[in-house]
Amino acid sequence: MSPTWDSDDPIIAPPISAAGWVRVLLRGITLGAVVFGGLALLLLLRLFERPIFGVDRPLTPYITQAVCRCAFVILRLPLVVRGPRMKVRGAVVANHGSWLDIFALNARKNVYFVSKSEVASWPGIGWLARATGTVFIQRDPREVKAQIAVFEDRLEHGHRLLFFPEGTSTDTLRVLPFKPTLFAPFFSDRIVHDMHIQPVTVIYHGPDGEDPRFYGWWGDMGFAQHLLKVLAQHPQGKIELVYHVPTRVDAFPNRKSLASHLESQVRSAHPTPDL
Repeated sequence: MSPTWDSDDPIIAPPISAAGWVRVLLRGITLGAVVFGGLALLLLLRLFERPIFGVDRPLTPYITQAVCRCAFVILRLPLVVRGPRMKVRGAVVANHGSWLDIFALNARKNVYFVSKSEVASWPGIGWLARATGTVFIQRDPREVKAQIAVFEDRLEHGHRLLFFPEGTSTDTLRVLPFKPTLFAPFFSDRIVHDMHIQPVTVIYHGPDGEDPRFYGWWGDMGFAQHLLKVLAQHPQGKIELVYHVPTRVDAFPNRKSLASHLESQVRSAHPTPDL
């Protein structure tokens, strides 16, 4: 995950106040302890889970979910969830506005993110992504067949893959067109008649008096700078997750029509989808 969509109207963030730096220190230490403590526990448990269950992870995803829920408590950032929980096999797609999406969507249910391969080598984030079972893909046409095989294998094991079909993060105020490429594996003969995809709309409400794009992370924004801003903020805004009814893959003739339908579902709950 890295921002590539850009805007000619950047956010000019004011300097962090003295009280803000106190919050950065207290929240940052607590959040770091929870995240990396959870990672250590996950890796320890995985030593026993992997030999017994292989690719299946019946236990460790709940550690990830608990860590992500704790993160919002630490940040004092409300997370509001609406809509049905998917109980059938399949995947999840959502619009993408911030690195906070990862925490929000993991806090709701056990999912495995799909990310570009470069993320695996990023310090900190890459370690967390690999440990939590992220599926890494290469943007190389020669790798398409191998990637489809990986998708099929993970889906057949009951993993709920989650990806962002926009292909980039934005300022949270818009939904970009969904790229149909990642939907190809769902039309494989092995899984097409047993797969569902649940669209999710992620809605950010900026803090009162702040730019409505406050939580957006895009363009050349640095992760560390954005993290500090969120840690320092008081009071916070809120994040909404709207879960839509899961869609049967075999109800659509091809990946383009499926992508178009899922995009329209995500847009239907977004307050400003057409900017």
